[in-house]
Amino acid sequence: MPVGKPFSAKVRAASLSRWLQVGIGLLVLADIVRRFVYGSDPISPLMMIMGLVALIANTICLVLISKHRDGEVHMRASWVFSKNNVIANVGVVLAGMLVARTASRIPDLGIGIIVAVIVIRGGIHILQDARNENATRSCCSSS
Repeated sequence: MPVGKPFSAKVRAASLSRWLQVGIGLLVLADIVRRFVYGSDPISPLMMIMGLVALIANTICLVLISKHRDGEVHMRASWVFSKNNVIANVGVVLAGMLVARTASRIPDLGIGIIVAVIVIRGGIHILQDARNENATRSCCSSS
């Protein structure tokens, strides 16, 4: 992230985060459709192990960045991105547990849809925040 960079660079970084969030969400939705149409065999122990490892790493990142979550626009975007990663990791672990319990791929697909929607909403939130920040700066700096 562009710490110490001009405001415009921070808004561009936040906008890039938005596109990445929305892109990831759309890719997840596309993969869910593919797995629904062609089938899938989720491996629940692997899902749970990888989900837990990622959850630990992303939780550490979220804790480190949380003190800046109300900071400048690029830091708020980073916080949304990290928060969504933690939510996705919890979803993967939960899906792994439900797949193991039910012997069905449906929990994986259902939780995948929920996570994708959360990630896309996060991207939209980042865009709105960056636009509001840009409008506020433009309004106030031209006075």
